Amino acid sequence: MSIFTRTLAVAAGLAAIASAGQAAPASPTTGAGHWIVNLRATDVFSDNNSVITNAAGLDSGLRAKVGYDVMPTLGITYFVADKLALDLTLGTTHHTIRAVNAATDIKVREQWVLPPTLTLQYHPMPAAAFSPYVGAGINYMMFYSGHDEPGFHTDLKNGVGWALQAGANVAVAGPWVLNADAKKIFFKTNAVINAGALTSRVALDPWVLSVGFGRRF
Repeated sequence: MSIFTRTLAVAAGLAAIASAGQAAPASPTTGAGHWIVNLRATDVFSDNNSVITNAAGLDSGLRAKVGYDVMPTLGITYFVADKLALDLTLGTTHHTIRAVNAATDIKVREQWVLPPTLTLQYHPMPAAAFSPYVGAGINYMMFYSGHDEPGFHTDLKNGVGWALQAGANVAVAGPWVLNADAKKIFFKTNAVINAGALTSRVALDPWVLSVGFGRRF
């Protein structure tokens, strides 16, 4: 599914949630000192097309392609002020790394990723039934439990990136909310294949699109 298709789907979901939320009562538990905990289904995908170079530094003609994954994630939001909140997103995803061109599609590695993301959010209408927000912050990308395909040995470097975020909470009943959230993570890593026979500066830059439900405390 393309970014355009995913974006349309999330936009349609947000529109439907917003329409439903207009008549829903807002929770009284909003503002400084309160929490929102969200459980979400999250689609993590990257449209990267990074060049793979050979040991001489020349373009090998191959590109690095990283598959998408859908997993549950947990979002924990704490309001440090009436309209400002810290948000921590936790979850892990599994991705297939391939080397591709017009005539080639080679599976190189299966890889688990743990990418906790911390953002500072601005909530202009925290007590409204439909409460949008925007945020920005940092991400740490940790690669673990990788499995190389026969003939390959791949080393991926952990590192820090940054994130932009937008979303909305919609009150449905009492303290319960529906949540839709979109993040763009900006992160690059060095992929070294077979001790440097092939290398790539992979611009993962994934989109992280989530829909779920939560509770205000």
